[in-house]
Amino acid sequence: MAGDRSRARGRDGPSEFPPGGEGDKGRQRRDIVSGEPREEEALIRFVTGPDGAATPDLARKLPGRGLWVAADRVSVETAARKGLFARAAKARVTAPPDLADQVERLLLARLLAGLGLARKAGEITWGFDRVLAAIDAGRAAILVEATDGAFDGRRKLLAAARRRGTSPSLLGLFSSAELSLALGAENVIHTAFLAGRGAERWTSDARRLSGFRSLLPEGWREES
Repeated sequence: MAGDRSRARGRDGPSEFPPGGEGDKGRQRRDIVSGEPREEEALIRFVTGPDGAATPDLARKLPGRGLWVAADRVSVETAARKGLFARAAKARVTAPPDLADQVERLLLARLLAGLGLARKAGEITWGFDRVLAAIDAGRAAILVEATDGAFDGRRKLLAAARRRGTSPSLLGLFSSAELSLALGAENVIHTAFLAGRGAERWTSDARRLSGFRSLLPEGWREES
């Protein structure tokens, strides 16, 4: 399924986000679908909303008992279809059939909002020349490219990363209009998250999203 699409490329160029490493050290929670303990970073937290519905809590801050599900479409759909939220909560909890789609939309919105926060914190740069400079300096951790951007500019940035021997992750989820709105700029095509804690936090959400959809448009992996 979608989670299988997140395939890392080699060290000769940018890669799509790989799954979280087995060496991640963080709090573990039990996945209500598999029954196995997993790192929180690999799970989606749900709580029971005021209407009795399973409500995604991506920031893990909503009050109430957490119901944890692996961050992939199949797991969320299984939990909703089989009534596993109610079983885990030992209470009446409903789950709409489109719950996985809701999680996907919320993660996309969270990633876009994260770009705006990164701009304010000085953790992101945009524009071809500035992104190229970040790559040349070895500071580009994530390349966020507009889905409607021309191939040629993206190709040049990828080539620059290969020449330097670095492998920033590549993400293509948002249009130029969406990136421009998030960053408060005009005609944003090329964006780079600078290495640091901000990029690490953003990567965590991108990895969770990769369980629901591909992080690259069809055909981008075949580009060289």
